[in-house]
Amino acid sequence: MAAAKKAVLGPLVGAVDQGTSSTRFLVFNSKTAELLSHHQVEIKQEFPREGWVEQDPKEILQSVYECIEKTCEKLGQLNIDISNIKAIGVSNQRETTVVWDKLTGEPLYNAVVWLDLRTQSTVENLSKRIPGNNNFVKSKTGLPLSTYFSAVKLRWLLDNVRKVQKAVEENRALFGTIDSWLIWSLTGGVNGGVHCTDVTNASRTMLFNIHSLEWDKELCEFFGIPMEILPNVRSSSEIYGLMKISHSLKAGALEGVPISGCLGDQSAALVGQMCFQDGQAKNTYGTGCFLLCNTGHKCVFSEHGLLTTVAYKLGRDKPVYYALEGSVAIAGAVIRWLRDNLGIIKSSEEIEKLAKEVGTSYGCYFVPAFSGLYAPYWEPSARGIICGLTQFTNKCHIAFAALEAVCFQTREILDAMNRDCGIPLSHLQVDGGMTSNKILMQLQADILYIPVVKPSMPETTALGAAMAAGAAEGVGVWSLEPEDLSAVTMERFEPQINAEESEIRYSTWKKAVMKSMGWVTTQSPESGIP
Repeated sequence: MAAAKKAVLGPLVGAVDQGTSSTRFLVFNSKTAELLSHHQVEIKQEFPREGWVEQDPKEILQSVYECIEKTCEKLGQLNIDISNIKAIGVSNQRETTVVWDKLTGEPLYNAVVWLDLRTQSTVENLSKRIPGNNNFVKSKTGLPLSTYFSAVKLRWLLDNVRKVQKAVEENRALFGTIDSWLIWSLTGGVNGGVHCTDVTNASRTMLFNIHSLEWDKELCEFFGIPMEILPNVRSSSEIYGLMKISHSLKAGALEGVPISGCLGDQSAALVGQMCFQDGQAKNTYGTGCFLLCNTGHKCVFSEHGLLTTVAYKLGRDKPVYYALEGSVAIAGAVIRWLRDNLGIIKSSEEIEKLAKEVGTSYGCYFVPAFSGLYAPYWEPSARGIICGLTQFTNKCHIAFAALEAVCFQTREILDAMNRDCGIPLSHLQVDGGMTSNKILMQLQADILYIPVVKPSMPETTALGAAMAAGAAEGVGVWSLEPEDLSAVTMERFEPQINAEESEIRYSTWKKAVMKSMGWVTTQSPESGIP
């Protein structure tokens, strides 16, 4: 094997995959799409108050350096020359909001994570100002007004954090989603760092016009955001800048390598699953669950609670592609919650063992509406519930119900997608960390009643970012022509229960969802700052 490895000397491409719960750096062979090595670090989430979710931008950056360094060490052990790395792509958790000082490079506040709910009262105040007959926010951005997106988080920071206000007044503040923070830092930071984002990340801020592909003056005025703090918007595949690490790190080995791909994680997974045709879709199981369907060059507006978003634009002169998206806030996060908050498992892998012991939830249903409900309901007042409990219920049933919850939530967004597109999906392409759980995959096939298909290499998000980086003009080591894309080996899960049973379970789930709604009123203590 070692001898074969030495021969792997095609051009290589690296990908930074900065997710909500972890950071990874992965290196691929651009000719075969084979994953050669990677390293992963879990990221801390801070919950300073109920409904608040924060991360430390410096810890995020540090984790990126650590992953790059460790992966380069592993490649060295495999006798792979890291000077073969010709480009680096970045993929990231979307919407999460960072404001930093361009003179010192210091964040002015923690990153406010996409799941954070502190902006609920901001959202309610803003929604009163949108005319009922002209929802210009939705028609320009494709998004419903929600705590989920960056504009309201940025508005909150401007209203509540003195350090941020002062930096904006003194023209020292820069805003960005995680991709912008990372690219600015990796290209030199205070020493000439490039302040940019790509169309997919920009389309999740609520400040970006998805038709003209520009920051929208009217939206910025509506949210009260000064346009000079926004990053430059670029395509998802072009050279943004070169790696310039002021760090005394072995990662300095990548000095001068172009950063040439940038995609929000869900767009990156769409590319990594090769969903380049109108009507192709994928579902990613990460912290949340995200079903994206490529709608080609046209913006399709949903009648059933899905978002309209930018799928990708793979080059400065290449056309933009759009997608319909079903977003579920809590998927893998429910497993982390069972581990960290309830302590019924010690590692995420253990959930499969517990679920297997009982093979059923025995009438127990778990609606993990920790951050309200996202698609298709967009109901911020909902909170998590576990119902149908009896004296018979034990932790194994709750574990099973948690896995079922991920599958039921996926079914809800798939139903919405099928209604919006008019052509039901014949199978579901899946990826993400949770897809290694075979019980989950079989349950998903049973609950959707269509086959579930997963690539044998589950890191499609990183693969998509690597493809965008390697295909960029001036890099040109990865061909995206259909005939050059390597065939992917897939694993299939076929439905094994009868359709009637599948339907009964699904309708009971819907009853449980109804019970989770209307829990929080604005007056409750979590909404504002005391």
